[in-house]
Amino acid sequence: MKVSLFATAALLGGAVAAPHEARTYLQTDALAADGVFKLGMYIASQPPQKCNMRNVAVRKEWSTLSKQEKKNYIAAVQCLYKKPSKTPSALAPGAKTRYDDFVATHINQTLSIHGTGNFLSWHRYFTWAYEQALRNECGYKGYQPYYNWPKWASDPAKSPLFDGSDTSMSGDGVFIPGRNNTCIPMPSLCGISLPPGNGGGCIKSGPFKDWKTNLGPVAPVVADPKPNPDFAGLGYNPRCLRRDISSAAAKGWTKDSDVVSLITANPSFYNFTTRMQGDFAAGFLGVHTAGHFTIGGDPGGDLFASPGDPAFYFHHAMIDRVYWTWQNLDLKRRLYAIGATVTVNNDPPSRNTTLDDKLGLGFVGVPEITIRQASNTMGGGPFCYIYA
Repeated sequence: MKVSLFATAALLGGAVAAPHEARTYLQTDALAADGVFKLGMYIASQPPQKCNMRNVAVRKEWSTLSKQEKKNYIAAVQCLYKKPSKTPSALAPGAKTRYDDFVATHINQTLSIHGTGNFLSWHRYFTWAYEQALRNECGYKGYQPYYNWPKWASDPAKSPLFDGSDTSMSGDGVFIPGRNNTCIPMPSLCGISLPPGNGGGCIKSGPFKDWKTNLGPVAPVVADPKPNPDFAGLGYNPRCLRRDISSAAAKGWTKDSDVVSLITANPSFYNFTTRMQGDFAAGFLGVHTAGHFTIGGDPGGDLFASPGDPAFYFHHAMIDRVYWTWQNLDLKRRLYAIGATVTVNNDPPSRNTTLDDKLGLGFVGVPEITIRQASNTMGGGPFCYIYA
């Protein structure tokens, strides 16, 4: 058992690069590798479990997948979009596809899953449920890839995820000139003023060029949104997928040093999850919000409807990888660490989040689990995965 664990840790410890790319050293990846080693040691000290290093799923960075693996993933996402929705029309009349079920669930729960103690565990479960839908309903054989922000922070539009090729998740939107800066969190409270990127319009190339997003917007960041007929953003509102890939957001808050600082300078769960989500009044976007604004556009820049852009799941897989790394570096104290309350930034004041609080995903199609269950990616109930 120990040999297998050590071999796995060693395998994941190197910076992985696709054959055509230069090897890149990132401290973020070094911390992840150290975490895997400590995870292996921790598991070796525990009684044998159903989920172990021999059967664990490994999530990988998009750039390390083969061309065929990328096409298989893209086909599965497109397949999910062709299947009918399971969400009752009375709840979300605009949910027409199986893909929309995930967007509707996120819209419905946005105000109880951000700035709260369940932010990391809820999105971990949400991303896993999406991965399972791709596998179980669309025949995908792999696992949810992630987008390693630091690796592409200097120019995200040139990353294999956003380069607009047939093995990307499509690229930037058509350039719309004359746009103003985006104020975050809102124009009346402009803690951060983010300049427009080189897009803003409908995506112009790649496999999702003709993709239609049906739900939202709820909190649009584009200047000319197509209003949703339902005040909650759940009405039918088909429109093109727009992006405004932001190197300013990426360079400002998702560099290697930003991620390393987040992991190493925040030993408490509360400080870690709060710092990750940003401090807008202080001019700090944080890796979570910066990752969303790296994608930008509509619905990618909309806090509520952001899963309408398929790149959402790559970003949140990286959020989960950073959380997983933070946990692994001190498993005895962090595996089941919890903090914060059950309301957004504790407004209004509310009780503390607990490990026994339930996580439900509406009509996505998975059962409720507790935060305790969602805290362990190798707990077997239901997770059994790690990150490369």
